[in-house]
Amino acid sequence: MTPAFHSWAQFLAMGGYGFYVWLSVFVALLVMLILVGHSAYQRRQLLVMIATKQDREKRIMTAKRRKQSTGEKP
Repeated sequence: MTPAFHSWAQFLAMGGYGFYVWLSVFVALLVMLILVGHSAYQRRQLLVMIATKQDREKRIMTAKRRKQSTGEKP
């Protein structure tokens, strides 16, 4: 079995299409990295939003209990 490329220069040149091949590889990797970063950012934002909503609901329930225990009318 013979290797497809005999040197690193031939490998990088890709038979004259190296610019297009490596540009497409770079763009594909860049898009995937952006997607991973954006997904992580959205996850973080979602967790913050959930925690904020839970805290708000907890404060509302505490206030309702306090009102009920003191006998105040709504």
